Amino acid sequence: MGPLDLSLSQSFLFFSRRSYPPSSTQPPLLCLLGKQVTVPASTLAFNEQRQGGEAVGWKVQESVTEKVEKFTESISFDKVLYKQDIMGSKAHATMLAHQGLITDGDRDIILRAALTDLIGDPSKKLHTARSRNDQVATDFRLWCRDAIDTILVKIKHLQTALLHLALNNQALILPGYTHLQRAQPVLLPHVLLTYVEQLERDAGRYVYCRERLNFCPLGACALAGTGLPIDRFMTATALGFTQPMRNSIDAVSDRDFVLEFLYANSNTAIHLSRLGEEWVLWASEEFGFMTPSDSVSTGSSIMPQKKNPDPMELVRGKSARVIGDLVTVLTLCKGLPLAYNRDFQEDKEPMFDSTKTIMGMVDVAAEFAHNLARSNKGMPFRSSHDVVGKLVGVCVSRGCELQNLSLEEMKKLSPVFEEDVFGFLGVGNSVNKFSSYGSTGSNCVAEQLGYWVNKLKITIRLFEEDW
Repeated sequence: MGPLDLSLSQSFLFFSRRSYPPSSTQPPLLCLLGKQVTVPASTLAFNEQRQGGEAVGWKVQESVTEKVEKFTESISFDKVLYKQDIMGSKAHATMLAHQGLITDGDRDIILRAALTDLIGDPSKKLHTARSRNDQVATDFRLWCRDAIDTILVKIKHLQTALLHLALNNQALILPGYTHLQRAQPVLLPHVLLTYVEQLERDAGRYVYCRERLNFCPLGACALAGTGLPIDRFMTATALGFTQPMRNSIDAVSDRDFVLEFLYANSNTAIHLSRLGEEWVLWASEEFGFMTPSDSVSTGSSIMPQKKNPDPMELVRGKSARVIGDLVTVLTLCKGLPLAYNRDFQEDKEPMFDSTKTIMGMVDVAAEFAHNLARSNKGMPFRSSHDVVGKLVGVCVSRGCELQNLSLEEMKKLSPVFEEDVFGFLGVGNSVNKFSSYGSTGSNCVAEQLGYWVNKLKITIRLFEEDW
């Protein structure tokens, strides 16, 4: 095998693979480990495809047009992966030295290289048994893994905020709705714990996604692997992966992990959108169940009486953006032949956008939960609770509630009523009679609160100023 023809500009991920635009008089820039350094134009002629560190294919000697360069560049968003690329490069260099493919001295120079220094000949060896295809796939999986870990922390923070709100309002009763019509009285903590449960399922999807993506593509090279004696298990272990991916073609062409992550984001966004819709309604004059503080709401320049729950409206609105990112990549992957295709360049921006958006949505929802107060309007309940046929008609005509009727009046309508009926009437009594597992009864909700306090390992804080 002849000497490796590996350009300095291939040492790390972040540079434009195309030549610098011919219209420019400036020398090209290489983004080396997150820093821009000038690279001689002569280094930009490099081999497009390599297998096993051996040069194959043709060299690009002519510059593309400025419009083509602008259309095809990816450095503007690929740079997000620079931390993960450094990790991968260090692990790869260490493995190459261990296998005798580069010297220990070369490895040490690469690992100690200053961010602003060009590290010379050793950098040319770093792409031994590594292609941009498996390199970027590895970086992307590392980035997704880190992002999932961050999202899981944020989800737990939101769950904790909802749980604190529930704990500080354990006896507060709300109307429960079906078809957006008042149906049965429920406890506020019961409603809030619904979203805690949804978020827990969201967290489970992220955990499962993390487990499935945690396999290492590094060493698959362009698509067919390499004949060099590399140790893919060594690099996989060094980077915290479960093991190398079994099939090299699959390693560079798989984007299931991207789709699964985007779906997890979309499902979470739907739950947050529902929470946003609920709270937007609750903050309205028509419902009047809550008043957001000034720190999480906006006013009107011409209607000073208004206090708008804008953050939760945007939580609801941005769910469309997250779902759109999923649809974008689903459509992108449809019909692609094996193995790597340049189309895959377009999977990064939707993922970055979706993840940034979902993190913001979770953060804002938690912030909103921390800044709520009970509306002074209160929550009156009428005869619509505990509907019982003809009795409701009587109460409506008299403008009273069921418990205001005498036993004799009830018996006139139905002989089944006895003295114990009054133990079931009224909002408080109605709520307390629910006893099935998972119901809105006070004892049942107290059990649910205790479960989540223990699971989330939170310290109970009760505030008088809460609802």
